[in-house]
Amino acid sequence: MSGILWLASYPKSGNTWMRVFLANLILNEPEPLALKRINEVCSSEPNEVWFKSLTSKPVSELSEKKVAALRTKAQEHAVRLNKNIIPMKTHSFCGKDYGYPTISVKATIGVIYIIRDPRDVVISAADHYGLTIDQAIEMMNDKKTRGKGMPGNTVHERMSSWSEHVKSWTAWKHTPLQVLRYEDLLAEPLAHFGGVARKLGITDDEARIKRAVEFSSFKTLQAQEAETGFIEKSVNSERFFRSGRAGGWRDKLSARQMAAIERDHAVQMRRFGYLPPEAARKKAS
Repeated sequence: MSGILWLASYPKSGNTWMRVFLANLILNEPEPLALKRINEVCSSEPNEVWFKSLTSKPVSELSEKKVAALRTKAQEHAVRLNKNIIPMKTHSFCGKDYGYPTISVKATIGVIYIIRDPRDVVISAADHYGLTIDQAIEMMNDKKTRGKGMPGNTVHERMSSWSEHVKSWTAWKHTPLQVLRYEDLLAEPLAHFGGVARKLGITDDEARIKRAVEFSSFKTLQAQEAETGFIEKSVNSERFFRSGRAGGWRDKLSARQMAAIERDHAVQMRRFGYLPPEAARKKAS
């Protein structure tokens, strides 16, 4: 069986963490896998390599509209090149970009979608993109938001707003979909990462799962990044793997900033337990 297993999330929400876990689990080596080897197992959808055979021009010279037109073809090309399941990271929302679909149903065999409290996402996103908190709040509420490509490395991604991103992926009905909360992965990593390992049929060996969880812990990842660096680190940030905390927003955001995020994203935040249900909110007020 071949096809793409999407590891999808809004930026700074945990899909790189999931990639590292799966890479360590699948390769099952006695030491933590070097960060530069993660792509051996879990590739990245906007990587230019998938587009190169589809154009006579350098990929970096293509317009965003042309990239959008080639995106699902590139995904299907990746599947043709591989006989096995391809865990693949994406920050694109599941919809259309310049009128073209961002995700190929034909190429997909499953989706793992990771969601994180947007009040924490905004802090990490501001650091990653070199924005103020207020600018990051605006970015996360803009349906036109897209991540720029890195010429020679990656193409752009159409992210949309945080709410539209969550809504688009959690409405997926074409193949199996597993939705995980970042906060649950932090609180009970063995249970939730182990659930992924078993659900995907990789292994039910508890020792192997525990080792992969340890090898992908933030403490391990921070030490590896400090020693060797990480190619995905933004030029705006001191490091990619920052704190790995949940609830840091309580110390970082002003009351006005919290209120703006909760107003902008109330529906999806309530769906996933980041705000109390509407009935409880009205009763409290």
